[in-house]
Amino acid sequence: MITTAEALQSLKPNAEWVLRGDELEWLDSEQTEPTALELSNEVTRLQAEYDSQEYARNRKKEYDQLNQFEMQFNDDRDGTTTWVDKINEIKARYPK
Repeated sequence: MITTAEALQSLKPNAEWVLRGDELEWLDSEQTEPTALELSNEVTRLQAEYDSQEYARNRKKEYDQLNQFEMQFNDDRDGTTTWVDKINEIKARYPK
């Protein structure tokens, strides 16, 4: 879940502010404080971006469990397609 703090960091990366619970205290005299609507829209945008990458996070989790270099070496040596088959299986399980 994307937080207000993450939205603030995204909108105003160098701004000075403090968030106490749900209360925002704007300390920056150089930048204007974002409106509640701007913050809400940024939370929504960041959450949609995060959600759209779920397949990639799931794939990476499974890719990391494979010993891919050894699989590739063995496939090259043995004339098999174990590595390609496993990668395609993971991609099919978590499509874009």
